Amino acid sequence: MKRLLFAALFAAGAAQAQVTVEKPWVRATAPGAKVGGGYLMIRNAGAAADRLVGASSPAAARVELHVHIKEGEVMKMREVRAFDVPARGSFELRPGGAHLMFMELKAPFTEGESVPVKLKFEKAGELSAEFHVGRLGGATAPDAHKH
Repeated sequence: MKRLLFAALFAAGAAQAQVTVEKPWVRATAPGAKVGGGYLMIRNAGAAADRLVGASSPAAARVELHVHIKEGEVMKMREVRAFDVPARGSFELRPGGAHLMFMELKAPFTEGESVPVKLKFEKAGELSAEFHVGRLGGATAPDAHKH
C-alpha cells in the first residue's frame, strides 16, 4: 500500500513539473469594473496531454475559463469546462481567444501590480502564478520587468 501511495505522489509531482506557465498577465480594469480578462502560455513538456480544468484567485469571487465564438456576425464569449494542453505542446490564452474571466472583482486591477492565481490541471494538479497587470485596454502582455 505504501508503494502505491508513493508511486501516485511521485507521478503527480512529475506531471506538475512537466506543465509550466509563461507570461501570465491581466488587463488593468476601470474603477467599478466587475470582470477582468487573464492570459498566459501553458507549456506541457510531458508525454501525456493535460487539461486546465479551473482557476481561482483571491482577487475575484470566481475565475471562469472562456472562449470567443462567432455566431453569425456577432462575437460572443462562452464558458467552457477545460482547455486541452497537448503532450509536448502548448496552449495560449490570448485576447480575442481563449482566456480566464475574473468575475466579481474585489478591487480594480491596477497597472503595474500583480494578481495571484491558482491554476488547476487534471494531471499536474495546482500551479500558482502571479499575473502581471498591464495597461487598460492593452492587447499584449506587459513587460514583466516593469513593476
